[in-house]
Amino acid sequence: MARTPEQAQEQPAPSRRGRAAVVGMDAPSAAVTAFARAGFRDPSLVLRWNEIAGPEVARIAQPLKYSEGPSGGTLTLRAAPGAALFLGHEKRTLCERINSYLGRAAVSQIKFSQGALRPPPPKPTPNKAAGPLPPSDPARRYDGPEGLARALQALARRRAP
Repeated sequence: MARTPEQAQEQPAPSRRGRAAVVGMDAPSAAVTAFARAGFRDPSLVLRWNEIAGPEVARIAQPLKYSEGPSGGTLTLRAAPGAALFLGHEKRTLCERINSYLGRAAVSQIKFSQGALRPPPPKPTPNKAAGPLPPSDPARRYDGPEGLARALQALARRRAP
């Protein structure tokens, strides 16, 4: 049966298959799924753990899972072997810091799981020092706004061998 022009306009054309997509296009949805699987509706607790818990605690413990129950939320932390005993004494303070960051009483209990921690992300490499600008560089011949000329010359200095 043939479709009328009105019926053809009602249904959108199917999306094309087989096209390459941007590499990072699926990253946000994959991250949301991974955080949700671990119970974190708000990923900022994991992403800003160093700021929330402090560098001393973040060095020896990392958030692993969050679950909500009838008596409140339970945060499970993976702690370095031997650190769980120390952190057990800091439970109340840590709960207060987390809840003040979240702005609500989300965590009422903290559990510990001993295990190896993920290594910290590598520190960024420092940029190389800017060298002299060669006389034949095209950035010297740019005739435009002064601010843009300075920026082009600074970029050319960093690029120069």
